[in-house]
Amino acid sequence: MDRLFLDPNVLFSAAYRTHAGIGRLWELKAVELVTSTYAAEEAAVILAAEEQRERLRRLLGSVEVVVGHTPLPSGVELPEKDRPILQAALHANTTHLLTGDKQHFGRYYGEKLGGVLVLSPAQYLEHRRRSL
Repeated sequence: MDRLFLDPNVLFSAAYRTHAGIGRLWELKAVELVTSTYAAEEAAVILAAEEQRERLRRLLGSVEVVVGHTPLPSGVELPEKDRPILQAALHANTTHLLTGDKQHFGRYYGEKLGGVLVLSPAQYLEHRRRSL
């Protein structure tokens, strides 16, 4: 079973509008969705409308929200604000970190960092489609 860590970008995109395509993640079978309090708070801060924040709260109802972190693997370079994302994904023993943050995580797409495979949501959905 895949344990998918959702970064703030993914949470924001899912909550931004009703029926967003990224919402398919919540419909997948045999996956566990995970995020951190840090990621959830980051997503909530950038959502402008109350209805979007309410949609985020509903989505988080079916997501395991973790607190805590693990040190970064050696050689991983991330801006200070992005480190807690990977650290929480590692702490939660997730199999994948799904992030739309191409600027900071893009160079790690397709790589395992400390055992966590970093992918964009589209890459994960394509990988899953091919393996079924």
